[in-house]
Amino acid sequence: MIRLSHITKSFRAHKVLDDLTLEIKGSDRVALIGSNGAGKTTLIRCLLGQYVHEGMVEVDGVSPRLERTKVLAEIGFVPQLPPPLKMPVMELIHFSAGVCKAVPDHMIELGERMGLDFSELGSKPFNRLSGGQKQKILVAIALGRETKLLILDEPTANLDPSARQILFELLAERTDRPILISSHRLEEVSALVNRVIEMDRGRIVLDDRVSDMVDGAARQKSTLVLSRREEAFAIAIDEWNFVSDNEGITWTGEVAAPDRLRFLGTLSRYAGILASVQIEAIDEAIEQKEKGLEKVSS
Repeated sequence: MIRLSHITKSFRAHKVLDDLTLEIKGSDRVALIGSNGAGKTTLIRCLLGQYVHEGMVEVDGVSPRLERTKVLAEIGFVPQLPPPLKMPVMELIHFSAGVCKAVPDHMIELGERMGLDFSELGSKPFNRLSGGQKQKILVAIALGRETKLLILDEPTANLDPSARQILFELLAERTDRPILISSHRLEEVSALVNRVIEMDRGRIVLDDRVSDMVDGAARQKSTLVLSRREEAFAIAIDEWNFVSDNEGITWTGEVAAPDRLRFLGTLSRYAGILASVQIEAIDEAIEQKEKGLEKVSS
């Protein structure tokens, strides 16, 4: 569905995306994580055809720069920051539905599920609404139309807890198509995704499949290598019972499969000092056999 090859994007002398290559398939539901400035929003804007860049971007085989109208017709998008539109709310709903050939009543229904009262808000200019109200309307417009791809850039921003829960329920109803969710809260979207991609300084530092987390008793062996010793990391990783044999540079330990997303969330806070991350399943049969051999040899 999405293919990026050697994408580089700079603003003046600052390189925001650095030779980034990535493929997202039609079955992928991706959590795109990383600290502020990692390049997440810039990557999304390249996918939407908003930026000129080096390298190649294709969405469903089409270049968003060369055929932007065709590409955007297949994407439901929720931006991180709402646009400064002065259009009244109901006029915006009907305009958006008309452009993408959708049913405005469906968008209104989704907005009401998130707690909006269109009898009160319908005539108000969009730019006069609260941040939460704007976000709910943008979500209703994006999810209230038929699309091949959903892209959501920090979709929970400005949403109250009840509205966030409803948003997750709406997204859970659309797992039949690819979703790309940029978020700082990995734990919130963990139930919606089957892949986690972490960015740091314009590069992908972690790409992990999580769709196989079905065995609650399964464990994964993890080896972490840091570029430098960091006391804060040592304290954080100690909670996971990891140990280091070289003064805090290399750490090893085991993580229960159901805890893997929470573990990745911990690691994401230290992406700047992580040189490598290896996570592999532990084969219980092989492990028991090895323990038996050790016992015999002793």
